[in-house]
Amino acid sequence: MPEKDFLTREMLVEVIQVGIRHRQDLGDLQPLMDSITRLGLLQPITVTPSGLLVCGRRRLEAIRKLRWRTTRVWVRSNISDTLTSLLAQQDENALRKPLSPLEAATLYRELKEHLAEDARRRQEASRFGGDSDVGEVNGGRDSRPPDSPGRHETKTATQAATMVTGEDSSQRLERILKIRAVMEDEDRPLHIRRLAEAALDDIDAGGPVAPAYLRVMNTIRAGDQAAQHPVAPVTPPIPPTPDEIAELSRQALEKAKSERARRIELVSTAARPQQKVLRSPKALVLAWRELDGWTAHYDVHQVADALSDDEVAMVLRVLADSARFIDDVVAARKATASSTA
Repeated sequence: MPEKDFLTREMLVEVIQVGIRHRQDLGDLQPLMDSITRLGLLQPITVTPSGLLVCGRRRLEAIRKLRWRTTRVWVRSNISDTLTSLLAQQDENALRKPLSPLEAATLYRELKEHLAEDARRRQEASRFGGDSDVGEVNGGRDSRPPDSPGRHETKTATQAATMVTGEDSSQRLERILKIRAVMEDEDRPLHIRRLAEAALDDIDAGGPVAPAYLRVMNTIRAGDQAAQHPVAPVTPPIPPTPDEIAELSRQALEKAKSERARRIELVSTAARPQQKVLRSPKALVLAWRELDGWTAHYDVHQVADALSDDEVAMVLRVLADSARFIDDVVAARKATASSTA
């Protein structure tokens, strides 16, 4: 934060206002009170110009218990009206309407920046043995802040999320902020930005954050992978020359003529009378053997009712042809017998 956003001044302790968004369980304040008594309040409390507490809930309570009348404070002038209203909230129903997910994420980011700046200043003060009030961030005992910035940032995020939403929703709020960052990134492809915008609309309408976040991130990841492995451009086909076109036309014409000749041959073959295929005498004997006694297996009246005129005519024709054929067979046998006598 720029130094111009801060103003150091003395303020009456009794006029500093604490909203319900600040933590209520302050833990053991005695070590902090002992440190302040011994070394003073090296890291001032952060307030708004109107005296609303931003950071330093435990430090404020410690100096109240020590009966300090005034204290040095950091007055931060760049706090949004919405965050000011949130910090001033004294009742759960003080806000006229609940925060939308995007509004909550915006407040979370702003408050996290203020808390992180306060934590940084407090960490610097603790190097000189001052009031290292880490318990204000993590709820644990007063001790020197850990050297791991990642852990410290996580606890600051948790505190900011809890103050805004009443629970540790930092991961959810961070995802919303990342989606918004994608939407606002003019270097992103337009379809990615529109996807992010649609995701934020869904979230503000009450949709779940995780699926929307994964949808946007997976689309970005797929685009990055495609950029790393670009598909080779397809070379357009070379148009044929006039000579090649003429040759292709000639081949097509020859093929058409050949196909036409083949079809004509097939039609001609089908129109030719088929040569009679003779069967062996043994096949005839077998056929008649199967018919031997066939009349005993049918009822005359049933057959008369069942057969149509065409079917009766067919049976009569077969019988007549059979009778003529047998007559010819008998005549042939007699002729053969006479010639051999």
